[in-house]
Amino acid sequence: MKRKFVILSMVLLINVVVNAQKTQIKEAQTFFSSGKSQEALAILKKAEYLIVNATDEDKSDFYFLKGNAFKDLATKNIDAANNFSLASEAYQELLKAENEVGKYKYTLQANTALKDMKSKLVNGAVEDYKANKFKESAEKSYKVYLFDKRDTLNLFNAASASMVAKDFDSAIKYYEELKKINYSGKRIVYYATNKKTKEEDSFVSAGARESGIQVGLYEKPRDEFSSSKRFEINKNLAYIYLERNDFEKSEICYNKTLELDPKYIDAYINLAYVKLEAKKVLMDQMSALGNTPKEMQQYDELKIKKDNLVKSAIPYLKKALDIDPKNQDVIKSLMGVYRSLDMTNEYNALKATM
Repeated sequence: MKRKFVILSMVLLINVVVNAQKTQIKEAQTFFSSGKSQEALAILKKAEYLIVNATDEDKSDFYFLKGNAFKDLATKNIDAANNFSLASEAYQELLKAENEVGKYKYTLQANTALKDMKSKLVNGAVEDYKANKFKESAEKSYKVYLFDKRDTLNLFNAASASMVAKDFDSAIKYYEELKKINYSGKRIVYYATNKKTKEEDSFVSAGARESGIQVGLYEKPRDEFSSSKRFEINKNLAYIYLERNDFEKSEICYNKTLELDPKYIDAYINLAYVKLEAKKVLMDQMSALGNTPKEMQQYDELKIKKDNLVKSAIPYLKKALDIDPKNQDVIKSLMGVYRSLDMTNEYNALKATM
């Protein structure tokens, strides 16, 4: 008898919880319908921990309403990038829940909402960039990439905008991710002329461009193949690492840029700079030594290492002069190297060319 009473109590408790969930979802829906998305989300947050044991229908209602509320806030430009991301998570939970039980109450609407959000974020990123709000543009582009990692152009746009914003932490993160996925950026760019502005606009696909032409907004379509972005990725990474005195990573990236463009003079100049900067560590070690026989021997060994390091900069500077024989900065740098190594003949010969 006692066991039956316990089971009955559990059933009654479950019914109470289920009814409470339905009430909270309905209350949240009322707030959302009246334009109060923040209030709706506050109520849903209280019910979040209960949703695991909710009915299939209540789960669908909960996640769909949650996604709609976050999407509404983002559409109103309230922390747009973050709220679009939270909306996407809610819609994804909805799709997962409905797919598991084979009941698709809101699946179509959720997929439509995800596509709509992606479009709005892309447009928002473009508008932010045009308004010189580069960091905001980068954040939105990265959120779009997280929505759809197949669309890797958005990751590149996030990296480029971060670079312009001098947000180097984000730029490194995005550029390194681009290298990891072996991004090249080669693609077809779809252009058409805007009849009103007479300027060319680009489109994400041939179909999107055709839609604009069909409604009479665009004309004169043309296609263009974009070049590889690997050079730009490695060049920018090399610059950032150099700025941060991470000479090892900077050297790796500059060498990669030279594989892609052997005539990129800045790479040769900066590689020489990396070698010359690295000698400072050895010079500090030399300065710290005393006059004992053992320390004098250590000094001589460090000096050989230091001179070899300085010599390793010579090929880079000479290559830079091959590309630009009149570059006075390169000439002066190379003369300084010759002088420090007592290479008098080379020094005089180069000085004669000035």
